[in-house]
Amino acid sequence: MGDLEIEKLQKVFHDDGGDIVAVDDFDVDIEDGELIVLVGPSGCGKSTTLRCVAGLESPTSGQIVLDGEDVTDKKPKERDMAMVFQSYALYPHMTSRENMAFGLKMTTDLSKSEIDERIDETAEMLGIRDLLNKKPDALSGGQQQRVALGRAIVREPEVFLMDEPLSNLDAKLRTQMRTELQSLQQELGVTTLYVTHDQTEAMTMSDRIAVLDDGKLQQIGTPLECYHEPANRFVGGFIGSPSMNFFEVELDESGEVPALVHEGFTYELDEAVHADIRGHGDRFTLGIRPEDIEVVAGDAHNAVSTTVEVTEPLGEVTYVYVDVAGQQYTATLEGDLVIDPGRTLTVRFPQDRIHVFDGATGEALRNRAPPDEDEFEALVGIEDAGGAEVGAE
Repeated sequence: MGDLEIEKLQKVFHDDGGDIVAVDDFDVDIEDGELIVLVGPSGCGKSTTLRCVAGLESPTSGQIVLDGEDVTDKKPKERDMAMVFQSYALYPHMTSRENMAFGLKMTTDLSKSEIDERIDETAEMLGIRDLLNKKPDALSGGQQQRVALGRAIVREPEVFLMDEPLSNLDAKLRTQMRTELQSLQQELGVTTLYVTHDQTEAMTMSDRIAVLDDGKLQQIGTPLECYHEPANRFVGGFIGSPSMNFFEVELDESGEVPALVHEGFTYELDEAVHADIRGHGDRFTLGIRPEDIEVVAGDAHNAVSTTVEVTEPLGEVTYVYVDVAGQQYTATLEGDLVIDPGRTLTVRFPQDRIHVFDGATGEALRNRAPPDEDEFEALVGIEDAGGAEVGAE
């Protein structure tokens, strides 16, 4: 079992300038074997939350419950959790084997042969058997990260706690290790609480994402729920790369068709969207993800005229930065399109892809239609019958 419950957790730091609320009423239940990623900008409270769970910080209030037992006031070594730090925190005077054995020697009654057996099995799993007699200064960043992971794994804990373990690696190795961590966590089936500021890690690795801002939990859900159905403007802007485009608009209901009016365009609304936002005032934020923007002819309905400022061809896609009424926005287009700066580009925001947020509170009033599961299954050739081929011709 590795059921972890964090109940109304609050952490307040006191200094001469007053109280700083680092974590404010954080509440989440993590099921056995689940990987939850805490994500948010620097200073949002995610690492403080992790340190409270680990026992490295004492919560101001709230409870941390592991398998039905309140561990809020227990020492770190009594919590049956293993932590992987951003800096790896390996002892420089010890070999990799000694680093991996240290926690077992301090917290268990295992014999030397039993400890060696665990280390050898874990080292084989991680592909670091030939590194066991080397010290950290003889290892690369990726190798040190594997040793730090091995040190956590040999303890066979109920919960893994990982504090940005990939942030010190270069981009290529970070991508590789991200995949390896996913496979390892799935193989071990250990409940994992993972902290990162990188929303790509959050999207690709997690069973669920907990998005924090200013110490408060903004939304918790699957990666695609947070992506397609953000609870508010902050989540919509934080999840996704490039970020969602936002247009400050006013609702005009004076004409035959209600419309959202921006300085650079007028966007007519269909009945369903209008019904969702009616009664919430007259100021809203219209959101559209870069990949949902369509290039159209100039006379298309709800067309928006833009000027291309910068293009970034990446091969598979091209990021096009356009000007609308003096503000820069991003569109993601096909990679084989060549669009020169200075060109006029007419685009459209499909009504089933837009998001509308309350102008005062930022609350999502309308999200884009989620992907249709039936359409997806038809596209890739998935059949209901067990054992059917995927993508069958």
